[in-house]
Amino acid sequence: MKSPCLSLLQLTDLHVLPTAESTMLGVQTEHYVDAVLARAFAQKSDYDLILLTGDLAQSPCEASYQRILQKIEAYKIPTLCLAGNHDDYPLMQQIFNTPLITCHKQTCVGKWQIIMLNSQIIGSDAGRLEQTELDFLETCLLERSDLFTLIAVHHNCLPTDSVWLDTMTIENSQAFLDTVARYPNVRVITTGHIHQEMNKKFGDVLVFGTPSTCFQFALNSVDFAMDRTPPGYRTLDLHDDGEVISTVHRLDTPLHELELQSAGY
Repeated sequence: MKSPCLSLLQLTDLHVLPTAESTMLGVQTEHYVDAVLARAFAQKSDYDLILLTGDLAQSPCEASYQRILQKIEAYKIPTLCLAGNHDDYPLMQQIFNTPLITCHKQTCVGKWQIIMLNSQIIGSDAGRLEQTELDFLETCLLERSDLFTLIAVHHNCLPTDSVWLDTMTIENSQAFLDTVARYPNVRVITTGHIHQEMNKKFGDVLVFGTPSTCFQFALNSVDFAMDRTPPGYRTLDLHDDGEVISTVHRLDTPLHELELQSAGY
């Protein structure tokens, strides 16, 4: 018999544009946010927590974040938000500041704590965890050693095996992983940024990459490349005994409208 668990829904790399009808690389990104949310809640309605793990907006503005807020608030589920390299973090903190939707960095629920780390470098696509973030992480892990821990961060800390994408990982991943290695209560790290599924391990820690709610990056590519793999999301069940069960789910239809010839965005 499985122990009780927390049920999490992770959405990442929404790339919502200033207007709902706008497109990027041929894709109406906001349409797919709606489609992914509809699929996630058709399959399961009783998530305990939603994680939005960065690149929520492509060209950040109040309108794009307000529309995201309205969509998520409709589900009445506590939601934690991270900034990605495309986001305006101060604006996010201003707008995602409601009883349900926040940018809180530490949340303790039951036998677990959720730690949200900011890896944004202003003006860069790469990531870094400043010493203040690493110190915050260590304090949380030390003071709540009685809890299992999930760490969410936008940028990936392990390579994807796509050469171009691996130039934009967390620059000081080793310092981050060295901290994680000192605390056996860390059970899982989940990231965005890579627009693809990744399932790896660092010691006994599960390390996940989660598909974008819009377009996906091609696997094992030397240069920037996308493919028509459908948008997706990740669910995570965090059991009271520390077990983590996670699954990636996708929409049924490939992105036929995606402009594959693009050299970037």
